[in-house]
Amino acid sequence: MTSIDVSPDRSQELFARALELIPGGVNSPVRAFRGVGGTPLFIKSASGATITDADERTYIDYVGSWGPMILGHADEEIVNALAEAAANGTSFGAPNELEVQLAEEIVAAIPSIEMVRMVNSGTEATMSAIRLARGLTARDKIVKFEGCYHGHADSLLVKAGSGVATLGLPDSPGVPASLAQHTLTVPFNNAGALADVFKQHQDIAAVIIEPVVGNMGCVPPQPGFLNSVRQMTSQHGALLIFDEVMTGFRVARGGAQQRYDIRPDITCLGKIIGGGLPVGAYGGSRELMRNIAPTGPIYQAGTLSGNPLAMTAGLLTLRRLRDETIYQTLEDNSARLCEGLSSAAAAAGFRTVTNRVGSMWTSFFNGEPVKDWAGANKSDRALYGRFFHAMLDEGVYLAPSQFEAGFVSITHTNDIIDQTIDAARKAFQHVS
Repeated sequence: MTSIDVSPDRSQELFARALELIPGGVNSPVRAFRGVGGTPLFIKSASGATITDADERTYIDYVGSWGPMILGHADEEIVNALAEAAANGTSFGAPNELEVQLAEEIVAAIPSIEMVRMVNSGTEATMSAIRLARGLTARDKIVKFEGCYHGHADSLLVKAGSGVATLGLPDSPGVPASLAQHTLTVPFNNAGALADVFKQHQDIAAVIIEPVVGNMGCVPPQPGFLNSVRQMTSQHGALLIFDEVMTGFRVARGGAQQRYDIRPDITCLGKIIGGGLPVGAYGGSRELMRNIAPTGPIYQAGTLSGNPLAMTAGLLTLRRLRDETIYQTLEDNSARLCEGLSSAAAAAGFRTVTNRVGSMWTSFFNGEPVKDWAGANKSDRALYGRFFHAMLDEGVYLAPSQFEAGFVSITHTNDIIDQTIDAARKAFQHVS
């Protein structure tokens, strides 16, 4: 094995090299630390609740690869199974038993899904769901909510959250105006605004929503909001698409639709269903899904879809998550973390609002409740950046953006959470 020379500034050296080869030095924008300043950490390894950077510094990790690592990093069972699966071939371009088994696991868990199509990313899933909705309804317009990010497909990069908000970018160049005009946006948690849109437009194919927003930070739905969205879409003949790429198997085994008892027409999944490997999926009723090629006229395909590595990691993850006590542990430990962070902020004289649903959470540097993008956008980005770096100094890695959710895994024990809260106390003192 080739040894790696580790210098005190290894991440800086790697970033300088990356800047010459990769746009912005990163392969996904929010990784660039533009929202917090400084040089991004280059990660060398990860285990359980921690990551280790190229300079051999280890941090408690609350990013979790942006959500998939609900069992923690480098889970031994999954790593061993992947090695065995890889020895049998990494991709076949043909059906395999693992994709059938994973589909069975998803259908058994997600209330609205009777059939599911595997793809390779959340963006593919939402893009395909939109095409399906337009094909079924023979309508063009879609409705999304301000601050919700559904991947970088053209139709969905309008008033998006996540990295778009972090970088302060408007609707992306490269998206044709003729296409963008078919995307209508309304504020999250505002049923009245959605009702007005339906009054003004008769050709809405679908409403797509993160039932719990994770891409402007964690923003839960207000009581009754999702019910209103479901009622209006049904009333007007539009399909309801739940983007559960983040919430699926995260906020409950059956996702947000189980937690809030709402059944969408189409569900998009990703992240956890691949156990940390690239994956996506979309599903719905048999009647609806049979409109997809080859049984129907709506085309979608993918060379690596259902590849045995992602299917192996996802299948083992979902089987482990059959244990409902895991979700109670995640709930308890996440509550302990968020209560501790709020107390640490208050003790240091900072006004924060911490939103949480299950093991998804965000602490906003904001003195007002955060219910939508307008509220999230009032957060003090600069203050969050200073806190982020102070937490790094204390050995805790948070999302490098105020507008991203954090995640707790089953490897975040009470001891690790207590260490995090103690680090937060010191970090707030440093920032003040």
